[in-house]
Amino acid sequence: MLPICRARAVSLLTRAMPAGRPIGKRVASASFGDMAAPRDDSPTRHLALTSSSFRDGERIPVRHTCDGEDLSPPLAWTGAPVETRTFALICDDPDAPRGTWVHWLVWNLPADAVEMGQGFPPRPELPSGARQGINDGGDLGYGGPCPPPGKPHRYFFRLHALDTAINIPPGVNRSDLETAMAGHILARGSLMATYERRKE
Repeated sequence: MLPICRARAVSLLTRAMPAGRPIGKRVASASFGDMAAPRDDSPTRHLALTSSSFRDGERIPVRHTCDGEDLSPPLAWTGAPVETRTFALICDDPDAPRGTWVHWLVWNLPADAVEMGQGFPPRPELPSGARQGINDGGDLGYGGPCPPPGKPHRYFFRLHALDTAINIPPGVNRSDLETAMAGHILARGSLMATYERRKE
């Protein structure tokens, strides 16, 4: 959970507007590298996923880790197919000592959303309809990088454009989410950051 000192962190979902109209922002109360093969073999298109905090392959800023404020990073994307109904996001670390570690699960982000603001609230369900699952630390929402001292770990943020809303309750795990997404993925995009903690 976010500490009290971070309770004022604002999370924004920027939503795409019809052509000819300005893009507005609303407050939301509210990975491909070594990515495992998808559970369906349908053709998919590419989403361009970026962050204003880091570029692909760069070190993630401390504020997004357990050594800092543990705020989820801002994310933005383009290239969603017109058939998109919702988005789902999975963040994981394939370099964790005991196997891939899930850091964040979000689904049912609205089809017209094009951005997630920094510090996405760790709530089960948000007014936008977005829901969050349990990370491998046992917490709801985002849990930032916190690797053991040593080599850098890679952190993949993987966004999926889906042709449907996902009818699963908040608090599920990655397996549940991937099962629900199977056969509904229209496009994918990924962004990778690294982080390491020095030995004392």
